[in-house]
Amino acid sequence: MSDAFTVLWTHDVCRALRRAGRVGERPPVAFSGVHSSLPRWAGASAGDTVYAVHVSRRQVCIVSRLHVVDRERGDCCGTPPATWEDPAHPGHDDWSMLGADGCGAEAVHVAATPVRFDVQVPGDLLPQLTWQNRRGRTRVLKYVVDGRLENSISLQGFYRLTPESADALSGVVDGAPG
Repeated sequence: MSDAFTVLWTHDVCRALRRAGRVGERPPVAFSGVHSSLPRWAGASAGDTVYAVHVSRRQVCIVSRLHVVDRERGDCCGTPPATWEDPAHPGHDDWSMLGADGCGAEAVHVAATPVRFDVQVPGDLLPQLTWQNRRGRTRVLKYVVDGRLENSISLQGFYRLTPESADALSGVVDGAPG
């Protein structure tokens, strides 16, 4: 059975996506890292789904739904760096804002929905979303007030969704117009 996760894309990442004209395009790759600035996609494997979310003006948006294809370095990634000054994944320069230059960045090839910033998670769904760790303990989203997220700290990172929450977010993406 496949799992589903969330990853928070920061304001800097989303601003870079807009500046590079990537809105409406499907990312072929995302990046996992070893530093808190680039969340490690621990536990994600081929067939899993990752919801890239963004918080703007206390609204949670699903920027893209990413289905993991593989986590191997492919020919599309370009030549591996020979020195620390060389780009880590020159074949993915168009999507480098997703973390290609992050500490220990590893390419995660994905089949994704187009990048967009208008798919909002309904406010009444926010307090119902739950995440589950490997030991089976669940947690909810903190700092939800009147259907708005006051602080994004509990979204920062890479977290496994419960099946019910994964289904709910899938419904949000599938029900989005256009």
